[in-house]
Amino acid sequence: MLKPLIFGLALALLALVAAGPAGAADREVAEYTIADATGDWGFPSPYAHYSRGPGYVRMSFIFETLVWKDDQGYLPALAEEWEYIDAEKAYLFSLREGVTWHDGEPFDADDVVFTLDYIKRHPYQWVDSAIIESAEAVGDHAVKLYLSEPYAPFMDLVASTLPILPRHVWEGVFDPGSYRERDALIGTGPFSLADYNKPLGSYLYQAHDGYWGGSPKVGRIVFVKVSDQTAPAALRQGSVDSASIPPEAVSALEGVGLEIIEGAFDWNAKLMINHKIEPFSDPQFRRALAYAIDREALVDITLRGQGLVGNPGMVPPDSDWYNPGVEAYDYDPDQAREMISDLGRRGTKVEILVAERGSVGWPGSRAAEVIQRQLEDVGLVVTLRSLDGATLDSKVTAWDFDLALSGHGGLGADPDYLRRMTLEDTLNSARYTDDDRLADLLEDQRREMDEDRRAEMISEAQELYAEDLPALTLYYPRWYWAHNGRVDLYYTRGGIAIGVPIPLNRIAFV
Repeated sequence: MLKPLIFGLALALLALVAAGPAGAADREVAEYTIADATGDWGFPSPYAHYSRGPGYVRMSFIFETLVWKDDQGYLPALAEEWEYIDAEKAYLFSLREGVTWHDGEPFDADDVVFTLDYIKRHPYQWVDSAIIESAEAVGDHAVKLYLSEPYAPFMDLVASTLPILPRHVWEGVFDPGSYRERDALIGTGPFSLADYNKPLGSYLYQAHDGYWGGSPKVGRIVFVKVSDQTAPAALRQGSVDSASIPPEAVSALEGVGLEIIEGAFDWNAKLMINHKIEPFSDPQFRRALAYAIDREALVDITLRGQGLVGNPGMVPPDSDWYNPGVEAYDYDPDQAREMISDLGRRGTKVEILVAERGSVGWPGSRAAEVIQRQLEDVGLVVTLRSLDGATLDSKVTAWDFDLALSGHGGLGADPDYLRRMTLEDTLNSARYTDDDRLADLLEDQRREMDEDRRAEMISEAQELYAEDLPALTLYYPRWYWAHNGRVDLYYTRGGIAIGVPIPLNRIAFV
């Protein structure tokens, strides 16, 4: 059983070695291999990476932001210092001098101004450009960003997330999502891309010796596709250096010299609900669904107890922003049957979309089967439809579904995710604007610079969200990564960028 795994990894690595430049043998770590169950997360340019956390992480090794984060908080990146000027609703960033792009061109304030102007014409999927009224260079190495209004999450959602683009490359690019030329991967980051193999789902990064932060300690970073089921064996064999592992593998790996790190509950499995169509457009029917689903059983059966029951207000219980007073919708099938009967919906046909086995980022068939039985138990007729993750996402985006099992991270970041995952027209959002009270409160909280008042608003928003239930958080899984200690991996405080809960912060490799 192990030989095919080793052989498959060897072939993938051999292809990468043949395609890319030789690694630097004199580095602290010549080569570091990371297992990933999905593999392909898109071409790692700012506009072409797939819109989930692993895609952003792939891009972040190449492109940098003004500010970055580690396990303690904010770090200087392309900006060395910053301050908020309240009277002007503006942030002033002092930029790092002596930084060059991978092609040797100097980085300066014009690149930052260009990037802010560019995302207004070509929206970047992770940043709300509307909040930036204008950007102005203040000399060669300072830039002032004027906001259209006070914006409490600015540091997390703009300064720590927006990749800065080289003006000399992108000013001639008018379709950035389709741009795949080699210069689309010119950044200021510590690594450059040596090879990307979409069919294999593999990536090879080469250390950039001209990096402003010093020559990286890791010569090459290799991402290879390895299933969750075989990742523990690959770690024991030494075929890979790190991988996400299932909770049941933790005890076995602790005894073989591997380090295990546990993440916060920053990822939630969600039941996406098509509230645009009947009967799901009725909040009462959505509440009946919540009573019908035993979320405690989902944790016990699908996670073997390694997780927490979902909060109908979305915010996880380990968050400082959590409101424990939110309506819980404890499992009550009798209540659900009565509500469905009163609505005249017994016998209603419901289809649930679920990701195929092996997809990462979506709850799988076991969770779907549990939910199917529970919904049938209260009088609905339920069918499951299995799709690959990308197709499932496209159907959710197009509103071509009844119910869908999905999920996303970011719940450790600035709590503005509650607004984004409710109102914005993005993949992981419920895209729900029917309740003016909720919409207004979510819009107002991001303008509130007083943290105590903002916390009260976020607390109230959770209650309104749970009352409307545009989507239902099912559970928060307990995530583990195992690694051999050659690189000191850690979970970023607040998550990478807008809250990516993956312990592959590029700083660890530098």
